[in-house]
Amino acid sequence: MNTTNAAATLASVVFLKIQEFARRPVQEQTRLRAQLEAVVAVTAAEFVPENRIVLDAADGNAVVVLGDPEGSLRLAERAVAATAAGLPLCIGVNHGAVQVIGGGHGDGMTGDGIAVAASVAEFAAPGQVMVSHSFRDALAYARPGAEVRLYPAGVFTDGALRRHELYAPDEVAAGRTLRRRIALGAAAVIGLLGAGAGVRVAVGGRAKALDDAMGAIRRSTLEGEKLLRGLRAKLRP
Repeated sequence: MNTTNAAATLASVVFLKIQEFARRPVQEQTRLRAQLEAVVAVTAAEFVPENRIVLDAADGNAVVVLGDPEGSLRLAERAVAATAAGLPLCIGVNHGAVQVIGGGHGDGMTGDGIAVAASVAEFAAPGQVMVSHSFRDALAYARPGAEVRLYPAGVFTDGALRRHELYAPDEVAAGRTLRRRIALGAAAVIGLLGAGAGVRVAVGGRAKALDDAMGAIRRSTLEGEKLLRGLRAKLRP
């Protein structure tokens, strides 16, 4: 197939991922695809066709928007409303290099901007928007001050071992993401303590103290971090 590759350009990419799409029955996949097409048609209507390209993905759609980071974020937040109708969307937003491939405009696109947006969507929960650090910078450049409503959500590592500093436009959602990461980290520390220091704790008669600490961690991950640091100090010979 003859292809013509245009020069790469910078664009905002909104990746709309249907959660666990491949695991769903074919009939449900068809229904969800139809819902997603309707959502994209409505949310992308504000952009002129020359400034946006809608791409099919294996588990959703990617909307590439040229020259409008603020509009891209608005599109992502509007799409979240679709979750109320039973469409489990995980949304990732990025700003990066994209390139048209094929014989004409819109035949297809590739580029790191799309790949990173897809990775960001992997870290979002259904009904949540997550954005990359590069998108936050692009938003700040295009509309100074608009970036302040993006709250830190943590640093994540994807399957290719690339680290992503992510943000969420909802402070509550960002807080939930941070707490989830803290909880996972606390669970890992508990596992290490159980494997590496279990014998020492039992011999010293401090097993109950460890059980109490684990219970406290389950009740509050934030307080759990403090308890673990204090417990570690007590367990040192």
